[in-house]
Order: sequence, then structure tokens, then C-alpha cells
Amino acid sequence: MAACCAIAPLVPGAAAGQEPGEAAGGLALEVVEDTLPNGLRVLVLPRPGAPTASFVLRFDVGSVNERLGETGIAHFLEHLLFKGTTTIGTKDVRQERQLFALMDVAHDSLLRARAAGDDSLEARLAERIGALEDRARELIRPNEFDRLLTEEGARDMNASTSYESTSYYVQLPANRAELFFVMEADRMANPVFREFYAERDVVAEERRSRIETTPGGRLMEEFYAAAYRVHPYGVPVIGHMSDIQAYTRAQVADYHRRFYRPNNAVLAVVGDVSPGQVLRWARKYFGPIPAGEEPAPVLAEEPAQIGERRIEVAYDAEPEVLIGWHIPDGFHEDAPALSVLARLLTGGKTGRLYRRLVQEDRIAASVSASTGPGVRGPLLFTIGAQPLSGRSTAELEAAIYEEIERIQRDPPTERDLQRVRNQLEAGEVHRLSSNFGLAFQIVESAAVYGDWRETFRTARRLAAVTAEDVRRVAGEYLVRPNRTVAVLVRPESPAPLADERQP
Repeated sequence: MAACCAIAPLVPGAAAGQEPGEAAGGLALEVVEDTLPNGLRVLVLPRPGAPTASFVLRFDVGSVNERLGETGIAHFLEHLLFKGTTTIGTKDVRQERQLFALMDVAHDSLLRARAAGDDSLEARLAERIGALEDRARELIRPNEFDRLLTEEGARDMNASTSYESTSYYVQLPANRAELFFVMEADRMANPVFREFYAERDVVAEERRSRIETTPGGRLMEEFYAAAYRVHPYGVPVIGHMSDIQAYTRAQVADYHRRFYRPNNAVLAVVGDVSPGQVLRWARKYFGPIPAGEEPAPVLAEEPAQIGERRIEVAYDAEPEVLIGWHIPDGFHEDAPALSVLARLLTGGKTGRLYRRLVQEDRIAASVSASTGPGVRGPLLFTIGAQPLSGRSTAELEAAIYEEIERIQRDPPTERDLQRVRNQLEAGEVHRLSSNFGLAFQIVESAAVYGDWRETFRTARRLAAVTAEDVRRVAGEYLVRPNRTVAVLVRPESPAPLADERQP
């Protein structure tokens, strides 16, 4: 089963002076593009060599498109879409659907019992739903979607959900490439949400294990909730527990029918394939699927922060600190300089904060800097650090602020900037060695920026960042009134009762 893992924004790194579409090392990317009448965009990059092909199908639907009452629904669909279709994963879909109808009626009654506080009735109805699902399970062919692909040589099959997208991906032998189109079009058009309530429980347990019983997960959730008062970035991708436990099959099916459609999708195919054949398959299998609705634009505007926000998260674990400053979206002219600043601070062992906190002062076990959590909305420049045993988060904060103040006064040297440029170019060369890396890169660029070439134009903008640009953005954004600080602290032991204090 695919697991939730938000895709981080790609930070492309082609060398300066390259033309759009030309990657590091002078490698020309001959991407063939087409858009079907129903809106599906298809990008094909032939790469003769290993007889394999990598596929990434990205829907422009993520958690920012959800509303209260349905948070986490995109991630839940990520799970359900591996359950099969009207022809895959079933022995008798008609009987399945008859049982679904009985379960769903019982579930509607369960929600009413829950709202009324009738725990006894809720428990009986939950037991009935479980029994009906057991009966329906006798009619399914477990994991058949996965099995059919795996038996034909599929590797790395998975899916991921982020704030702004949901992606499904796989690698297949080149001579089995048509199978991707057969099966992926089938589950876009004809999914069957079997094992619905059992899988809902799986997602609820995933939330518990990833967030509620994990110190880092709990800290991150509270950090984003404190930093974002209005924007949906403040809600975790996996959703609120109360929403997860109340999803209905009709609600989820309607969400899929409306938004998981060709006009909201971009498909990238990279590998030993013929672009003409790939486009013919795309038209044959995806072409008949009608377009759906476009997700409503996210109109929420995060108000300007007018003072430092600080929160403590009590958890019996080693301390940790997250510091975030509000910055513009990823399209803003300052975005490249902020990305370079993050790398200057923690990019490798030569990053200023790594060198200061980990190597010199020996007060931190780790430190990192990043921008996120998405691309389109108001972002955060975030620094996270964990103190070594015996050191405090207060010491880390003080050292972090000192380094930021230093870079606000004294811009980085040309040597520092060249080190970052070298890191970016090395990262690009590494990505170009992987068909999957390229597929993700061009599909993300096409979906977010409207043009797969934009990833390389962005790379040139990163390479063109000057020392003064870095100093300026550090001084403009990384200031106290604009920051949110979340600290993981151990719970205080309760004070003993009066009689317990006596010797």
C-alpha cells in the first residue's frame, strides 16, 4: 500500500548560461508534448538505453483544495485507488456494491448515533459494518492491481500526496509500457472503493503513528498550525482525525469524480519509448474519459504577522526547535535568493549553521533549513535543530540568530556562493542520471509553472543570485516580528501532594 509522503518542491540546478531545455552537462532534453481534447497533458522524453520506462501521473489536487469536514481526503484517495476497479480486484462487483449499500446505510446511522452521544448504538453499528466488510472481502481479489503490474516487471510503484498535488508512479519494462495506460486509465475512470471502512481505520492509525505518537510529527503539526492562521497550509496533509473518522463513501467518490480527471492531470513518461506510440496510447485509453471540475482556487490570504509567536509542545522525547519566518510564494522574485540562503546556512557540512552548531560549538546533533511547505502559497523559511544531550534549545536559538544577524550585516563571499552553485549543479547531474528523477522534475515544472522548461530557467536564476541579494532577503524576512518558534519540551512532573513532601 502506498504511504503518504509529501513531495517537496524541486530545486532545479542547471548551470548558468544554459538554454531552456538544456540540462547540466549540455544534455539536450527533447521532450515531446501533447494535450488531449479532455485536457490531459502528456510529456514524453525518450532516453534510449536501459529498456525501461518511468511514469509519473500528477493530479493538481492536494490538501490545500480541501475544506473543513473533508481534510485529508486526497491522501485517503491515494490509499483507495490501489483497491482496484470494476474489473480489477473483484470476483463479483455487483454483489460487492449491494453490500456497500448496506454498509453505507449503517454508517449514516452510526454518524447520527455518534452525534447524539449514543456509544452503545455506535458500537453495534460499527460491528455490523465490520461484518458486512468481511462478507464483501470474500468477493475481492486482494492486491490485484499491484499484482498485475508486478508480475509484468513493475518496480517502484507507489503514490504520494502533498499540499498541492497527488502523484502516482511506477517503472515498467519498455515492452510493457502499454499496460500502464490500460490500468491507470481504468482506475481513473472506474475505481471501486472497496474495504472502505477498514482502510479508513488504516489511515487513522497512520495519523496516530506519524503525528500523534511521534514527537517530530506532533511538533511539525503544531508549528504549522501556529504559523498559519488562515491558509490551509496550517492543516496537515493527512487531515484532522475527526474528519478521517467520518468520511463517507459517497463523499469520497464524489470528490474523485469531480477532480481526479484528465484536465487536472499531467503525465510524464521518460525512458526507452517512442513518443508517437506513447501519445497514441494516451489518446486511446485516456481520451474517452471526460474532463471534470477544476479545484477552486485557494483564495485564503495569510495576514501579515505582527509579532513573534512561540509555542511549546510537551512530549516525553529529546528536545527540538523549529523556527519559521513568513516569505512569499515560490513565484516571487525573491524566491531564488531565499533558496540560496537556505543552502548557505545548512547545505552540506560547509553550511554556516552546520559548521557553527555541529562542528565548532558542538551544541547540535543536527540542523537544517528549507523553504516550503508548498510552492503556490505563502511559504515559510524554516530552520530546525536538535540539541546534543546536555545542551538546550535556547542555546541553539541564540546561535542561529547570531548567524542570521551576521549574514544580514555581511553578505556571503563569492566563494560561498560558488560552493552553492556547485552543489546545485551536482544535484542536477544526479537527477539527470535517473529516469524517475527527470519524470518528476518535468511533470512538476509543467504542472506548477505551466512549462517543463521552467525548471531549468529557475536554475539559471538560482545561479544568478548575488551576495547582496542574499543579504537583502535575510534582512527583509528573517526578523523577529515575522517568526514563529515551536519548541519540543518534556512534560513537567506534577508537584507532590503536601503529605508526600514530609520526610
